[in-house]
Amino acid sequence: MLKEGIPRHSQISQWLRDQIEKGNFKPEEKLPSENELAKKFDVSRVTIRRALQSLESDSIIYRCQGLGSFVSDKRAPHNLVQLTDFNEDMEKAGLKAASEVRKFITIDSPDWLAEILNIEPGQKVIQIDRLRKGDGEPVAYDITWLPILYGQLLDKDKLTEKTIYQTLEDEYDIKIIRGCYRISAEIADDAIARELNLEKGEAILLIDRTSFTIGEKPVYYQKRYYRSDRVMYEMTLERENNSVSSSEMPLKEFVPVFKS
Repeated sequence: MLKEGIPRHSQISQWLRDQIEKGNFKPEEKLPSENELAKKFDVSRVTIRRALQSLESDSIIYRCQGLGSFVSDKRAPHNLVQLTDFNEDMEKAGLKAASEVRKFITIDSPDWLAEILNIEPGQKVIQIDRLRKGDGEPVAYDITWLPILYGQLLDKDKLTEKTIYQTLEDEYDIKIIRGCYRISAEIADDAIARELNLEKGEAILLIDRTSFTIGEKPVYYQKRYYRSDRVMYEMTLERENNSVSSSEMPLKEFVPVFKS
């Protein structure tokens, strides 16, 4: 089955690609095991691993340790253990990011928001509402509040292409060093459903995030409403051994996975 003069792992990789393209392996279907593929092609498991690595690097398959290799559903994971912004998330997922600014206003901070942003109640804050898109399709809707100190540095027109992170870091050297997340399930109200092309009452994923700069100063508080049919979260945890403090979180990977 394998031709002379062509690396074996390349031929096996191409064969698997062809089978997936023909629909012989469906999205989310488990591929034959390394042992099964090694026997089929009469090669070592090392050769099979190299073939699978090639497919994984192209996001054609994904692998779960102990479970095997699975055909990707056109999804690309990216790491959220490292703090990223929306444009970086979209780029890593292979999607073209775009934003539409729906609201850019100055309001008086209510008590609950003032506590989060560590400012006095009633102080002015900038509220920015944006529809976030991936490849032209609605992915999320953001409502963001910034203390006037940071909010006044932003340009409404620039936010259609640049993120808040990019503007503050690149233009003003204000580094975003930490983000605190909370993820919950919600249902879409009229306004959010309309923006995300959903029916009122459909399930959505809400991420509350507070971002901080040096000195533990809150830069903004944000509510991001994700379409639940476009994104899900996966995490990888490791059991700690005795040499590691039990107070350390054994989180190895925490990734949103977007469906194109």
